[in-house]
Amino acid sequence: MQKIQAVITVHLLIRRARFVKTFDHLTVIGLREWVALPDLGVAGLRAKIDTGASTSSLHATEIEPFMRDGERWVRFTAHLGTVVQLRHRRCEAPLVTMKTIKSSNGHAQTRYVIRTPLALGNRVWEVEFTLACRKSMRYRLLLGSKALVHGQLVVNPGVKYVQDKPAFPATLSPVTGAA
Repeated sequence: MQKIQAVITVHLLIRRARFVKTFDHLTVIGLREWVALPDLGVAGLRAKIDTGASTSSLHATEIEPFMRDGERWVRFTAHLGTVVQLRHRRCEAPLVTMKTIKSSNGHAQTRYVIRTPLALGNRVWEVEFTLACRKSMRYRLLLGSKALVHGQLVVNPGVKYVQDKPAFPATLSPVTGAA
């Protein structure tokens, strides 16, 4: 009887742990999460968490570099919806750099890189995104390992959408990164 009760107790602990939103000082997220890009005016965007990718990527087309007040900027159309429900938004952001990215199939591509705040759950922090055509991909935003480290996130691969949709508009707290 004690053995059965111990198994039930362990099972209940595992079920509870599945929905834990923090672990030590780290925020627990699932393989998919709702995010917002407040400085770009984007909310309700589904992100795929990819620990195998170091950089994050945003689906963008019509990318045009330009100068503003002596600094390099980039103007682009961010595609935000799904294949079924298309949404897009014209955006502008300071250009951080150009970066050559090697895809999983071995092809190298030079991409524009921007840095913008990302809101996930109750946290907001700066993330670098490469701008790339992700038209054939299911998720318009890919969150890579560098963003996970800077956001102090840990991934539970057994769950999706652990965190609440971020409040919008979110503001950046410089001390904690919390909204």
